[in-house]
Parts: sequence; structure tokens; C-alpha cells
Amino acid sequence: MAETEEKKKISMIPAKPQYDRSVKLSDKRMKVAAYCRVSTELEQQESSYEAQVEYYTNKIEENPNWKNAGIYADDGKSATNTKKMDDFNAMIGDALDGKIEMILTKSVSRFARNTVDALITIRKLKEKNVAVVFEKEGVNTLDGTGKSC
Repeated sequence: MAETEEKKKISMIPAKPQYDRSVKLSDKRMKVAAYCRVSTELEQQESSYEAQVEYYTNKIEENPNWKNAGIYADDGKSATNTKKMDDFNAMIGDALDGKIEMILTKSVSRFARNTVDALITIRKLKEKNVAVVFEKEGVNTLDGTGKSC
């Protein structure tokens, strides 16, 4: 009678990360950036742009759990895709490089005019665990409220 050898399933359990006493609590704050944009260079839009930059600078700096990772702003850009939005592209690059953990923006239309660009970008950010918060719509892309983003 031949004995059959059973294959054993092995599960790898990662080591528990050790607490690092050299890291201060203030260093553990979430790195938050904001993206501001207006569509045209009209004077009334210019004040909206400046107001957005001021609003997000204050909002981030007033939250003790957040660290300001930058205010990115494209002024007067009416591009229909993200290729011409220099600060937007710099912000996404910084987020994918781990310099930003959450991006605040006024609305989906401020983040990207082109829906396809927005969805592709949001998916890339989600893969890196970077949240995008659309204030007007009340959506955080890493929450269950991300509505299939």
C-alpha cells in the first residue's frame, strides 16, 4: 500500500512592525494637499482662484492631524484634459511618489474636466492608497462612499 503525500498549504504571516520611539507623533500626521483651479482668466475667476488657495491653506494648517503637503493650483487653465495642467500633473506625481496621502478639491469638475482622465487618475491614486476628497459632492474615494471611482 503506497502512502500518498499530501501537499501542505503554507501561509506567510508578516512580522509585526515594531514601534519606533524615534518617530514623533507630529511626524505621523497625514500629508494633505489641495488642488485648486478656475476655468478662465476673467477677473472674477481670479478672485475665486485666490480664495480657493487661501481656503485650502487655512483648512489644512488648522487641522492638527494634517501636515500641509502643498497647494497645487492651475490658474486660468481651460484645458479639456489633464496633459496641460502643470500643477495637477506635479501633484499626481508627488502623490504616486508617497509625498501626499490625501488630496482635497472643491469638486469633481475642479479636479478634472474630462471624466476618463478623472477616473484613470483616481484609480491610480487608490492603488497607492491616496484619497481624493471632493467637498461639493461629499465623496472620499477611499471610503465606501467612493461610488465606483
